[in-house]
Amino acid sequence: MSTIDKQIICHDCGTVFTFTAGEQEQFASVGRFNAPKRCIPCRAKRKQTTSKNDSFPNVMPGNINYGSAPRKTYAAKCSTCGKDTQVPFEPHTDRPVYCYDCFRKVKQAVKS
Repeated sequence: MSTIDKQIICHDCGTVFTFTAGEQEQFASVGRFNAPKRCIPCRAKRKQTTSKNDSFPNVMPGNINYGSAPRKTYAAKCSTCGKDTQVPFEPHTDRPVYCYDCFRKVKQAVKS
Protein backbone atom coordinates (compact mmCIF):
# COMPACT_ATOMS: atom_id res chain seq x y z
CA MET A 1 0.00 0.00 0.00
CA SER A 2 1.55 3.27 -1.09
CA THR A 3 0.96 6.39 0.96
CA ILE A 4 1.51 10.01 0.13
CA ASP A 5 2.07 13.05 2.33
CA LYS A 6 -1.13 14.73 3.55
CA GLN A 7 -1.69 18.35 4.51
CA ILE A 8 -3.81 18.62 7.67
CA ILE A 9 -5.14 21.63 9.59
CA CYS A 10 -4.40 21.42 13.31
CA HIS A 11 -7.53 21.18 15.46
CA ASP A 12 -6.02 23.36 18.22
CA CYS A 13 -3.91 26.08 16.60
CA GLY A 14 -5.19 26.05 13.01
CA THR A 15 -1.80 25.75 11.34
CA VAL A 16 -1.30 23.45 8.37
CA PHE A 17 1.09 20.56 8.99
CA THR A 18 2.29 17.65 6.90
CA PHE A 19 1.42 14.09 7.86
CA THR A 20 4.23 12.33 6.02
CA ALA A 21 4.08 8.93 4.41
CA GLY A 22 6.60 7.66 6.96
CA GLU A 23 4.46 8.89 9.86
CA GLN A 24 1.42 7.24 8.28
CA GLU A 25 3.28 3.92 8.08
CA GLN A 26 4.46 4.30 11.67
CA PHE A 27 0.89 5.03 12.83
CA ALA A 28 -0.40 1.97 10.93
CA SER A 29 2.30 -0.27 12.43
CA VAL A 30 1.01 0.45 15.95
CA GLY A 31 -2.64 0.05 14.97
CA ARG A 32 -3.61 3.70 14.43
CA PHE A 33 -5.34 4.23 11.14
CA ASN A 34 -6.81 7.71 11.61
CA ALA A 35 -4.80 10.81 10.80
CA PRO A 36 -3.81 13.00 13.75
CA LYS A 37 -5.95 16.06 14.50
CA ARG A 38 -3.10 18.08 16.03
CA CYS A 39 0.33 19.19 14.86
CA ILE A 40 3.38 17.84 16.69
CA PRO A 41 3.76 20.86 19.05
CA CYS A 42 0.05 20.74 19.99
CA ARG A 43 0.24 16.96 20.50
CA ALA A 44 3.22 17.44 22.82
CA LYS A 45 1.41 20.21 24.71
CA ARG A 46 -1.71 18.06 25.10
CA LYS A 47 0.33 15.07 26.21
CA GLN A 48 2.09 17.21 28.79
CA THR A 49 -1.19 18.54 30.23
CA THR A 50 -2.88 15.12 30.37
CA SER A 51 0.12 13.44 31.97
CA LYS A 52 0.00 15.95 34.82
CA ASN A 53 -3.60 14.86 35.51
CA ASP A 54 -4.69 18.50 35.97
CA SER A 55 -7.78 17.98 33.84
CA PHE A 56 -8.70 14.67 35.42
CA PRO A 57 -8.68 14.86 39.23
CA ASN A 58 -9.79 11.24 39.73
CA VAL A 59 -6.75 9.76 38.02
CA MET A 60 -4.00 8.25 40.15
CA PRO A 61 -0.49 9.61 39.44
CA GLY A 62 1.20 7.59 36.72
CA ASN A 63 -2.04 5.84 35.76
CA ILE A 64 -3.39 7.38 32.58
CA ASN A 65 -6.96 6.19 32.27
CA TYR A 66 -8.40 9.57 31.30
CA GLY A 67 -10.82 10.35 34.06
CA SER A 68 -12.38 7.13 35.15
CA ALA A 69 -12.86 6.94 38.88
CA PRO A 70 -10.61 4.65 40.91
CA ARG A 71 -12.01 1.19 41.44
CA LYS A 72 -14.01 0.80 44.63
CA THR A 73 -12.89 -2.07 46.83
CA TYR A 74 -14.64 -3.88 49.67
CA ALA A 75 -13.19 -5.43 52.80
CA ALA A 76 -13.70 -9.19 53.09
CA LYS A 77 -12.31 -12.29 54.80
CA CYS A 78 -10.85 -15.05 52.66
CA SER A 79 -13.07 -18.14 52.71
CA THR A 80 -10.03 -20.45 52.61
CA CYS A 81 -7.34 -18.99 54.90
CA GLY A 82 -9.34 -16.37 56.84
CA LYS A 83 -6.98 -13.52 55.93
CA ASP A 84 -8.42 -9.99 55.60
CA THR A 85 -8.44 -8.87 51.96
CA GLN A 86 -9.85 -6.26 49.57
CA VAL A 87 -12.00 -7.30 46.62
CA PRO A 88 -13.34 -5.25 43.66
CA PHE A 89 -16.92 -6.44 44.14
CA GLU A 90 -19.42 -6.42 46.97
CA PRO A 91 -19.13 -9.82 48.68
CA HIS A 92 -22.26 -11.89 49.35
CA THR A 93 -22.66 -14.66 51.91
CA ASP A 94 -23.78 -17.24 49.33
CA ARG A 95 -20.44 -17.18 47.41
CA PRO A 96 -16.88 -17.72 48.63
CA VAL A 97 -14.39 -14.83 48.63
CA TYR A 98 -10.68 -15.51 48.24
CA CYS A 99 -7.54 -13.48 48.92
CA TYR A 100 -5.15 -13.07 46.00
CA ASP A 101 -3.02 -16.11 46.88
CA CYS A 102 -5.97 -18.46 47.48
CA PHE A 103 -7.69 -17.22 44.32
CA ARG A 104 -4.59 -18.13 42.28
CA LYS A 105 -4.53 -21.61 43.87
CA VAL A 106 -8.23 -22.18 43.16
CA LYS A 107 -7.87 -20.91 39.60
CA GLN A 108 -4.83 -23.14 39.01
CA ALA A 109 -6.75 -26.15 40.37
CA VAL A 110 -9.65 -25.45 37.99
CA LYS A 111 -7.26 -25.24 35.01
CA SER A 112 -5.74 -28.66 35.83
